[in-house]
Amino acid sequence: MKKTIMIAAAIVLACTAASAQNLKFAHVNFQELVQLMPEMDSARVQLDAASKETQETYQSMIMEYNTKAQEFEQKQATWTPAVRESKAREISDIESRIRTFEQSSQQDLSQLQNTLMAPIYQKAQDKVHELAKTQGVIYVFDSSQLLYVDATQSTDLTKDARNALGIPEGRTLESLQAELQAQYQQAQAQ
Repeated sequence: MKKTIMIAAAIVLACTAASAQNLKFAHVNFQELVQLMPEMDSARVQLDAASKETQETYQSMIMEYNTKAQEFEQKQATWTPAVRESKAREISDIESRIRTFEQSSQQDLSQLQNTLMAPIYQKAQDKVHELAKTQGVIYVFDSSQLLYVDATQSTDLTKDARNALGIPEGRTLESLQAELQAQYQQAQAQ
């Protein structure tokens, strides 16, 4: 809460100082830019492929565990103590591998996401900085993070940034959502 109040106070002070000096403010919907960038489509494909591969491997491990556990339940009474102990250890090892795989695969997917996203965020940020400098703007706020933006006193850089980043004009977050939903439904049908 204190952080929000301090940020609001800083913005008010900056606005007061800027209006006194006739400085320019701008805003941009940064999250929209990042989500709609063509590079993001490629990152999504790579993340989806890695996630699917991880899920398939996980399911295979679960099937192996279920098969061994079922066999153990059905045949344990007929096994010697040494065989029963060996089979129980085998099931325990599979459980351990599954837990280890769950942890490491989540870390791997998170690391892949960070690796793929870093250059996308950097490119978007660089374009916004470039546009701000070109247009003589001293502050650029992320409108996706603000509660209020007075468009009459702040320049909207979103359209210029979209053009600079090669985002097709008709593409919106809603159309992206529809694309992703269609892809998901197509994948489920297969």
